[in-house]
Amino acid sequence: MRDLLAVTGAGVVVCDVGGLGPGPPDLAAVDLLARLELAARRAGGRIRLRDPGPALRSLLRLVGLGLQVEGEIEEREPALGVEEEVEPGQPAV
Repeated sequence: MRDLLAVTGAGVVVCDVGGLGPGPPDLAAVDLLARLELAARRAGGRIRLRDPGPALRSLLRLVGLGLQVEGEIEEREPALGVEEEVEPGQPAV
């Protein structure tokens, strides 16, 4: 993954997951995608999925792995109630 991102200069690697194999996706597929995403992030990039089936999408949501899907607008994670920055040493409000 690191070499692919470095050689191409791309920031995103598209992974075609439409043909992962017969039967429903399993945790091995999720593990593989998580490892690919981690390697891509460490190299300064991301992965984007092409043609994930409904079962794979559901499984990814279930385990909390929010990967971007080709052709969809990237969803940003909502802020967790952070409203103000506090400098170190300042009392909590």
